[in-house]
Amino acid sequence: MLASLLIGLIGLVAARMSVEVRGQAKSRNGIQVRDGRLVEASGSDLVLRGVNHDVIWYPDKNDAFAAIKAAGANAVRVPLGFGHQFPEATPDEVANVVALCRQNRLICVLDAQDTAGFGEEKKAATIDQAVKFWLGMRRVLEGQEDHVIINVAAEPFGNGTAWPWVEQTSGAIRELRAAGFKHALMVDAPGWGQDESFIMRDNAEKVAAADPMGDTVFDIHMYGRFGTAAKVDSYLGSFVARRLPIVIGEFALEHEFGNPDADAIMAYAQTHDLGYFGWSWSGNDSRNKDLDLVNNFDANNRTAWGRRFINGPNGLTTNTREATVFRNAMQPVSFTDDPKNRAPQQLSLADVTSRSVRLTWQRRPGGFGGTAYQVVALNGAAETPVVTTYGPDVTLTGLDGSTEYTYAVYARDLLGRRSPRSTPVAAITPPAR
Repeated sequence: MLASLLIGLIGLVAARMSVEVRGQAKSRNGIQVRDGRLVEASGSDLVLRGVNHDVIWYPDKNDAFAAIKAAGANAVRVPLGFGHQFPEATPDEVANVVALCRQNRLICVLDAQDTAGFGEEKKAATIDQAVKFWLGMRRVLEGQEDHVIINVAAEPFGNGTAWPWVEQTSGAIRELRAAGFKHALMVDAPGWGQDESFIMRDNAEKVAAADPMGDTVFDIHMYGRFGTAAKVDSYLGSFVARRLPIVIGEFALEHEFGNPDADAIMAYAQTHDLGYFGWSWSGNDSRNKDLDLVNNFDANNRTAWGRRFINGPNGLTTNTREATVFRNAMQPVSFTDDPKNRAPQQLSLADVTSRSVRLTWQRRPGGFGGTAYQVVALNGAAETPVVTTYGPDVTLTGLDGSTEYTYAVYARDLLGRRSPRSTPVAAITPPAR
C-alpha cells in the first residue's frame, strides 16, 4: 500500500511539473515557431518583410535603417563578418546594429556571412566557426530575443550532393541551445543558399527536430535556380504542406547567373504569408548594380528593382505589419477578446464549376486596424493556406472536376492577430467536360 501511494505521489508531482514546464514554454518571451508559423511571444503572427543591408561593406551607412523602415519594411537582414572572408564584427558593433534595428522598429536578422560557399570558396568558414562567433556575441544578444533572430550560417556550402549540411546544422543548433541561446534560429540552405540538390528540402524535419525549443526557421535564397513559377511554388509548397517555417532570405529581379521569377516569389509569399527579404538596399559592385534597391543609398532614388520590390504587386508596402513588440503602449490583446472579432460568419459557396468555386462570407465589422481574410483548404486535420484577400469574397480557380474541396476562413488584423477559424464548407465539383 505504501509503495502504491509513493508511486501515485511521484506520478502526480511529475504530471504537475510537466504542466508547469509546458506553461512556461508557452509564456516565454521571444520570437517563436508555432504550428509552422513564426510568431511573437504575444501569439501574433510575424510575417517578415524586409531588406538585406550590407553592414559588412558599409558600416557607416546607419541612415539606411530608417530609410528601410520608411520604405515599409518590418525587418532587416544584416550580414556580419567574423574574420574569414570579411572583417570580424566586434560585440560593440553588433550591439550597435541591434540598437539601430530596435530604434527603427525593425526585427533584426543577424547573419554570419563568412560561411558562404564553403567547399568552393577558399576563404569560407565552417558552420562550427560560425557557432564560435555567435558564442562570442552571447553577452550582447542575451535579452534581445523579442526582436533578434540569429541566422546561424549564410549559404554554408557550395554546390554538390555530399555536403554534411544536416549533421553540421543540427549540431550547431544543439550547441547554441546548450549555450543558453533562446532566440529564434534561422538556417540557410546549402548550394550557395539555393538548395540545388534539395538537401535542405528533403531533410528539413531532421534539422527541425534537433532544436529542443522547436524555434528554427528555414531560409532559401532564390536566384537563377528559381526562374519559373512552377519551381518557386513546388519548393515553397513542400515546406508549407509539411508546416515547416520558411522565409526567402534573398532574391532579386535579375541576377548574373540567371533571373529568378520575382513576381512568382512575391505572389506565393503573399498568398501563404511567408516572409521575404530583397537583396539588397544599396552598394553592390558595378557588376551587380541591378541588385540595388536604391541608387547610392539615396532613399528617394529607387532603381527599377526598388520600384518593383517596394511598390509593385505583392511588394513591401502590401500588408506588411509592424511587429507588436514595438508597440510598447499596447498590452497584448487576444483577437477574440472583442465579440466583434469572432470567426468569420456565414461562409458559403456559389458558382461551383469543374474548375472553380466562389466563396463568400460576412465582412467582420470594426476591429483594430482593418482586416485581411485568409482562406485555407482543409484535408482532415491538415490545413493549407490558399489565398489572402481583403474583401468578403474570392473565386478560387485551377480545381479538378469530380473532386471534393473543403475550405474555411480566418480573419486577421493589421497587428497580425488571427481570429478563430470559420465553420468549414465543402463542395464537390462537377465532372469536367
